[in-house]
Amino acid sequence: MTPRAPVAITGLGLITPGGEGTAATWEAVCAGTGTAAPDPALTGLPVDFSCRVPLTDDELDRRVGRRSWRMGRPAKLAVLAAREAVRDAGHRPADWDGARVATLLGCGIGCVDKWEEQARRLDGRGPEFVSPLAIPLALPNLGAGEVAIDLGARGVSLAPATACASGATALALARDLLAADVCDVAVAGGVEAGISRLSTTGFWRMGALSGRTAELAGASRPFAADRDGFVMAEGAGVLVLERVADAAARGRPPRALLAGCGATTDAHHPTAPSPDGREAEAALRTALAEAGLDPHDVDHVNAHGTSTALNDAVEAELVSRVLPHRPSVTAAKGVLGHALGAAGGIEAALTVLTLEHRRVPPIANLTAPAPEFDLDCVVKAPRRQDVRAAVSHSLGFGGHNVVLALTRP
Repeated sequence: MTPRAPVAITGLGLITPGGEGTAATWEAVCAGTGTAAPDPALTGLPVDFSCRVPLTDDELDRRVGRRSWRMGRPAKLAVLAAREAVRDAGHRPADWDGARVATLLGCGIGCVDKWEEQARRLDGRGPEFVSPLAIPLALPNLGAGEVAIDLGARGVSLAPATACASGATALALARDLLAADVCDVAVAGGVEAGISRLSTTGFWRMGALSGRTAELAGASRPFAADRDGFVMAEGAGVLVLERVADAAARGRPPRALLAGCGATTDAHHPTAPSPDGREAEAALRTALAEAGLDPHDVDHVNAHGTSTALNDAVEAELVSRVLPHRPSVTAAKGVLGHALGAAGGIEAALTVLTLEHRRVPPIANLTAPAPEFDLDCVVKAPRRQDVRAAVSHSLGFGGHNVVLALTRP
């Protein structure tokens, strides 16, 4: 495969359980302390804790401004993260050609709590008490839609739904749109605020959630021998991408390069990963080939690392098989929980920060990987490392595998 031209990542925006803004989230993941806490919305359920963004809806409304009344929580998070990313990239929406700006924000399930709320109104009080905003409050594409409105971005707008790979899928599509000259700037990543009584119970019933109700901060423990599932989370991770020449023309050095993308489908099972991991391996090898990298060039892996039995085992075997030189491995979900469709965008942004700062955050709640995993997991404290090339894995229900290869400029 002939390597493809990389695209420049010029801006980052994050709002996560680690805090509001990129700096706060980076500080939180480097501290390596889990953010899971009791969730009043889940009181009485077998799993009654989650990882929430530390802002109430009222606080989000004040930050978003006058249009917030019509937005669900995912759209509010998306708007705030996108504004930060665009500022960080040095763009002024008042000055750009909005027809050449694309918005691509992946979302896995949308605003489930609004569906529940409106269903209760319908059943308890009747049709006339259902909000006329019931649909736009809940639709998973309204994160992308509201960001486009907020930024005056009139180009292509997409909301890919590839479950927990949605944010990474959006970034890969953004790269393709830039390469095809469909847009000049892409505001891309993922958003999710799908924590609700129904969604949490659904994940619990399938055995995906941690049940460590007496040890909340330590509930999510990727690659640990005693891992027992993930913690529901919310957040948004948005990146600004543009062609390298365009960034250079406006005097904006890239923070990192998105050098390669690989995407495959297991075609195996609706929720379980394929045990042999071969299609995930194909996605990884494609991302490396597009980036012009040999497997031994990879210094670091930002793992999907859900803290579930099946995912961690398949991913650990994948890394050992394709990257036998044992690059450093981290997994942010130990700190931030699993933000589903937002995870790929958040973790891509964290990989950019690892490249920039030459610092790998630790995996929270892990002292050593399970004995059967031959991984160099970073534990207990951040590790200083001259990371020049890294991969970020995103694996989603439906068998979606997306790998992004990122390099220093």
